[in-house]
Amino acid sequence: MSWDILLLPLPADLTSIDDLPADHEPPPIGSRSSVHEALRSAVGEVDLTDPAWGELLGPTWVIELGIGEHDPVESVMLHVRGGGDDVLPVIFHISRALDCRAFDCSTGELLTDDAPASWNAFQVFRDRAIASDPADKP
Repeated sequence: MSWDILLLPLPADLTSIDDLPADHEPPPIGSRSSVHEALRSAVGEVDLTDPAWGELLGPTWVIELGIGEHDPVESVMLHVRGGGDDVLPVIFHISRALDCRAFDCSTGELLTDDAPASWNAFQVFRDRAIASDPADKP
């Protein structure tokens, strides 16, 4: 189970996805090569062996980066697993490097400085879901 964060090029002053016009279509983030270059510059240890699916390993977490097959790249999905608040600055750093905003798919809100509350709530939900999973019982 992952905490999914969608990176999209949205206006910096946008406070809610609900404020976007219904016909709004964000521009592409950029070419695949420029996205890869920005990611390597921001987080040099990112593994982009598969150009459509990157991976970034942290001390207690992993971020899988769903870049996709299309060129230009329209969005990047971050699948965050593990724990620890030290992943949050990395998410924001990647988002800024791509000139994107981070959208929390679990809350339907843009990530802001109160992101630890959302990340912590996800971890509690995940841990409860795993603990109560009948498939884990003999």
